[in-house]
Amino acid sequence: MTLLNRSRPAVTTDPARQAFLLLRTVFTVAPIVFGLDKFTNLLADWPAYLAPWIDDIVPGTAQQAMYAVGVVEVLAGVVVAVLPRFGGWLVAAWLGGIIVNLLTIPGFYDVALRDFGLLVGAVALARLAVAYAPGRAHDTAETGA
Repeated sequence: MTLLNRSRPAVTTDPARQAFLLLRTVFTVAPIVFGLDKFTNLLADWPAYLAPWIDDIVPGTAQQAMYAVGVVEVLAGVVVAVLPRFGGWLVAAWLGGIIVNLLTIPGFYDVALRDFGLLVGAVALARLAVAYAPGRAHDTAETGA
């Protein structure tokens, strides 16, 4: 009889925890998907998003640079999944670099603005992770998580 009365883990009603879970999911899946797409260019012509001055200083072609970008993005998504307190900041820094790149390409300012919004979301994830994904044992006691 106790098996029938065993409660299931309830879906949280805490809006902040829901926001954390949503941001963690998005910032895990999106970097992995877009990182993998750097190898196929199905979603976009990714080399077109590389500023010429960056293409001039990195070795190889723009497509080869996108392969490196893809690897970093996949790793960033995995880090968010495993360590969101660090991964949120990692993705925010990466997006900062992307924004600098885009601001130096005429006609890509709208994309840079969108990426700024994503950067703010990544920072929000990192801050929420302090409460909802504590990194050390004593953090749990401090946050009550």
